[in-house]
Amino acid sequence: MADKGHTDKIKGKTKEVLGDLRGDNKQKAEGILDQAIGKTKEITSDIKEKTDDFIDDAKDKFSKK
Repeated sequence: MADKGHTDKIKGKTKEVLGDLRGDNKQKAEGILDQAIGKTKEITSDIKEKTDDFIDDAKDKFSKK
């Protein structure tokens, strides 16, 4: 099963919070970037799943005719 960006979002949130606590703006920015990467992976995975479902449905409809 694919990660779907969950790990990147957790890692990013951790970096963001630690960077904020330490006053390390670079680490905080890296955390925000990691979260954005995780969200992008999540959205991409959702689009792929919906596309696969759509294609499967279309194949089923055409094969029944």
